[in-house]
Amino acid sequence: MRVLISGASIAGPVLAYWLTRYGFDVTVVERAPALRKTGGHAVDLFRPAMDIAERMGVLHDVLAKKTGTEWLTVYDEAGAPLAELELRRIFGAVSDRHVEIMRDDLSEILYDATRHDAAYVFGDSITSIADDGEVTFERGAPARFDLVIGADGLHSNVRRLVFGPESRYTTWIGGYLAVASVPNHLGLDGRMVGVAGAGRMGGMYAAAHMADARAMFLFRTEHPLDYHHRDVARQKELLRAHFGDLDWEIPRLLDEVERTPAFYFDSITQLRLDTWSRGRVSLAGDAGYCPGPAVGGSTSLAVVGAYVLAGELAAHGGDHTRAFPAYEAELGEYVRRSRAFAVNAARKIVPGSRFDLWAMARLVRLINHVPVGLTRAAVKLAGRNMRLHDAIRLKDYAAPRETTSRP
Repeated sequence: MRVLISGASIAGPVLAYWLTRYGFDVTVVERAPALRKTGGHAVDLFRPAMDIAERMGVLHDVLAKKTGTEWLTVYDEAGAPLAELELRRIFGAVSDRHVEIMRDDLSEILYDATRHDAAYVFGDSITSIADDGEVTFERGAPARFDLVIGADGLHSNVRRLVFGPESRYTTWIGGYLAVASVPNHLGLDGRMVGVAGAGRMGGMYAAAHMADARAMFLFRTEHPLDYHHRDVARQKELLRAHFGDLDWEIPRLLDEVERTPAFYFDSITQLRLDTWSRGRVSLAGDAGYCPGPAVGGSTSLAVVGAYVLAGELAAHGGDHTRAFPAYEAELGEYVRRSRAFAVNAARKIVPGSRFDLWAMARLVRLINHVPVGLTRAAVKLAGRNMRLHDAIRLKDYAAPRETTSRP
């Protein structure tokens, strides 16, 4: 069977890896002219995603590229020390197996694991998908595929073509995130530093193997902002409007943002679809069920989702009429819990008031003086959602001898 995957970031290559091993003929089309190597931002892989990476034989490469960030130091808007946190205390409490890695490093590792088995087409994009699987492209010749999978992110082109405008399915959950590649002028090594105020937080961090660093900004607004997700100039203007009055290193970071070619800005938005499949088309990763950038573990969810989708297609002999519903049923609880976790995290990740800021600092100081084992026990008592990733149990899929032909 011929499968077309749109998107070569995370979910796309993971899906390509497993589908090719199950005997499917896979093509991956990516809008970008080449594999993205603009830096990206740090993402988290929790136990189930780490287990999948191990099954794919790429765990050693993932661990070799971990960021190595161990400490977070936060100052208040006046430049006074506010809190210092040993990050392993938090991540160790929510997951027994975790690594932080730069998104583009992870994407490159996954691409290298699949590029000899799947066909990659860069610099092109899907323009239409017919019910019979006929697909047209911006540049390439039309072709017919048995299945089409959108793994092309929160602003998915495939989802727009098949399910309709993005506005039908997105719910803004209160904030914005910006990340930019900047010089590591502070010489950061294993530490993230930043400044926090009511409704906003800005800072920088570096990975152990990188020569540069990342500036990161998180902020909350009362109402959604007016901008287009591809209008970079407008995004930088909004960023300066919300951080331009801060001191510390923020003025320098904002100046670097104006110069950097590697800049990311997006709303913390949750995607809510009742179904991720229609006809021969299905969605994977952020394209189908993004819980919210930076707050819901979307990268781990994308890895697991791609693994499950490929496994169900193999288990049902390529029959999408059975495989797609099974995929959604298998992943549904994980998606729902990720959404709930993200909504709660979006409210708490950036303190909304001076009192919240004070309370956060007190909590961090308490965490630093409590044994890691006790912190983990407290998190377990707090409820399933705090350790939602480790609660996922992966199915073992065995590929059938052959897949079904086109109906």
